[in-house]
Amino acid sequence: MCTRYFSNFGNLYNAAAIMGNPMVAKHGTTILQGLERGVKNLDDIRETYAELSVLHSEKLHVDPDNFKLISDCPAIVVAAQMGKAFTGEVQAALQKFLAVVVSSLGRQYH
Repeated sequence: MCTRYFSNFGNLYNAAAIMGNPMVAKHGTTILQGLERGVKNLDDIRETYAELSVLHSEKLHVDPDNFKLISDCPAIVVAAQMGKAFTGEVQAALQKFLAVVVSSLGRQYH
């Protein structure tokens, strides 16, 4: 996946290279900003991500299964940061939100 979609990011051949790569960090920030847009537009998430869905489907040709894979990353980070406060209820709410985001990003593919 990395070399196909992120060939212009340079060295992505091991965890250390990925962790130290400024292009990866920048893309991570972009993803988090996108999630923030979703949080701010909970009443209209599908429309919030409509343009991104078209971009990823028609221009970038991203496999929509990758949206689910990448959505696991913020869930893991939030769980690690919250520790015991990451209750089942918090996990369920976060996973529900991320599932809606994933569905919205994949909407153009349906």
